[in-house]
Amino acid sequence: MTTAAEETLLDVAEGPTSAIETIETVISSLATENSAMVNRSGGSSLWRFQYGSVEVYVQLTGETDDDTLTVWSSVLNLPAKDEAGLLKKLMTANWLSTFEARYAIAENSVVVTTTRTVAELSPGEISRSITLVASIADDNDEALQAEFG
Repeated sequence: MTTAAEETLLDVAEGPTSAIETIETVISSLATENSAMVNRSGGSSLWRFQYGSVEVYVQLTGETDDDTLTVWSSVLNLPAKDEAGLLKKLMTANWLSTFEARYAIAENSVVVTTTRTVAELSPGEISRSITLVASIADDNDEALQAEFG
């Protein structure tokens, strides 16, 4: 038996070939109905979609080896209560449970993020990056907000 995320990985591995097509396939499988949006400027693309209780962003700066894929989702606005406790919790999670993703601070928010260059980026890696960030953010945002918000 396979999970929905595993099914997406299988579909991506057999399906589209460009990074943009792969990203759009993954987003269409994860996004809450009619929540996906894309903004293209020059060679860069930025997608936004709703997954559970979080908004997830996917940015592809281009498709050359030096370009990057970045996925992020905000889980908690700052400042927070007990920031030392929050930092300890997030650093522990970074070590134990975020896989290739990580918690970080961006523009006064705690985010779950992952970033990687496009060089040798496979469709499976794209799918895993988006799925990991969306899942970790959705699984943890409400608890973090309740404890530290």
